[in-house]
Amino acid sequence: MYRFIICRGMGARNPQRALSWFNSFNLSRAVHSLPFATVEAEKISGSQPAEVLNLVQGKWIGSSNWNTLVDPLNGEPFIKVADVDETRVQPFIESLSKCPKHGLHNPFKAPERYLLFGEVSAKAAHMLSIPEVTNFFTRLIQRVSPKSYQQAFGEVYVTQKFLENFSGDQVRFLARSFAVPGNHLGQQSHGFRWPYGPVAIITPFNFPLEIPVLQLMGALYMGNKPTLKVDTKVSIVMEQMMRLLHHCGLPVEDVDFINSDGKTMNKLLLEANPRMTLFTGSSRVAEKLAVDLKGRIKLEDAGFDWKILGPDVQEEDYVAWVCDQDAYACSGQKCSAQSIMFMHENWSRTSFISKLKDLAERRKLEDLTIGPVLTVTTESMLEHVNKLLKISGSKLLFGGEPLENHSIPTIYGALKPTAIYVPLEEILKANNYELVTREVFGPFQIITDYKSDQLPLLLDALERMHAHLTAAVVSNDPLFLQEVIGNTVNGTTYAGLRARTTGAPQNHWFGPAGDPRGAGIGTPEAIKLVWSCHREVIYDVGPVPKQWEIPAPT
Repeated sequence: MYRFIICRGMGARNPQRALSWFNSFNLSRAVHSLPFATVEAEKISGSQPAEVLNLVQGKWIGSSNWNTLVDPLNGEPFIKVADVDETRVQPFIESLSKCPKHGLHNPFKAPERYLLFGEVSAKAAHMLSIPEVTNFFTRLIQRVSPKSYQQAFGEVYVTQKFLENFSGDQVRFLARSFAVPGNHLGQQSHGFRWPYGPVAIITPFNFPLEIPVLQLMGALYMGNKPTLKVDTKVSIVMEQMMRLLHHCGLPVEDVDFINSDGKTMNKLLLEANPRMTLFTGSSRVAEKLAVDLKGRIKLEDAGFDWKILGPDVQEEDYVAWVCDQDAYACSGQKCSAQSIMFMHENWSRTSFISKLKDLAERRKLEDLTIGPVLTVTTESMLEHVNKLLKISGSKLLFGGEPLENHSIPTIYGALKPTAIYVPLEEILKANNYELVTREVFGPFQIITDYKSDQLPLLLDALERMHAHLTAAVVSNDPLFLQEVIGNTVNGTTYAGLRARTTGAPQNHWFGPAGDPRGAGIGTPEAIKLVWSCHREVIYDVGPVPKQWEIPAPT
């Protein structure tokens, strides 16, 4: 099926080119001979460390400084990353500075590049659909950001589907314009989607393939030249994906790829002066960048994400399973992870919490359904637990203990899936609210309950939050849904019995709301919002009226 679709897209113009590309990839090859790969995911180890390079001005380069990463499961040094420091960042600054403000392509310049990226997307989508390639990236993700095979596979699947969505003519459709009649003959106003030109992309560790690929391709589709920085802990995944994209026809000069610390990247941004920067990560860094870059930024920052269980109790097992997935899949290391759950008192009277506890306790390190926490230590998480348990009426529902029998290095966290109950009235107290709503990027959630007449208090708790990324309203009561949705703001909100906070597929807008800097990902609307701006061209070609005379001054 994929072959037919791709041949229609590029073979109609050049059948021999299409056929030669397919022949260049032998489907019987083993993983170690994938035509783009320079590493073997299964064999990366202390005795066979992998290397991650940088890409600038079309060339892969190393460095005199190498960061050594340790395996998050056993502490063994297993990846060397070529680090660019402040003294070696100039080539990246020069490369980005060379890109004009009007971009590498736009509706009036090099429009054939819209077609090029449709072809690149088609080829890359096909590559990712090949089982050997799918498994390669799934296992590579697991090696650096440990999560279950199914969770890592889901990331590859969403990326593949996204690329499929923007194959063929879909890229040029992103640049669709409109025209409005003018005031007189020969005048028309045209609105165009215009690139920013030089841009930067900074992405986190938790989705090492999906987030950078979707944002990178969106930037390229609209005509920008990006510099991409992925969290060094996981940058090997995107380095290999860049090689796949080059194999599929992406011009090597179109993207720079850098491994550096935050200080060096900050220098690059200030001196290269990108016209727009996309940042996905912590709120603290996001706010600093917003000031440094004078607001030329789009943010998909932290999310203290909430779920409300409405008054209509049904399908307890299903709802409990979704809650377990939302809170603890990927060890809670999703910006969309369920941070707090508000249960209607009708749910409190059921066995729902015990079912949730049983599901959480099924998770084990052996299959990575629970695993290392890469940004918060065990001690820090336990300290937070202890502070919460000092709040009047709070109690530990389950978890609250370190994982046992493991070799996870102490620089990372290792905590059993944890839930703490805090009374709603206590959450709302000024001296408790900030503590309770602190985002813990690990397998941790707050649970509380409410009565029907306390819904205004619950909505007040939501109004006071500052990060409005994802949310879920689990109810099939239309009036209840109407009340909650109408009084909240989260950018990606699921509503209904099957509502969740995580797992957005490629066909959903995903991003925060309530902030003009908010970024989206995945959809045509997201790409146009983040990676292009509006340009109006007013044609006024005449003719000038035959009886026209120079009027009096005004």
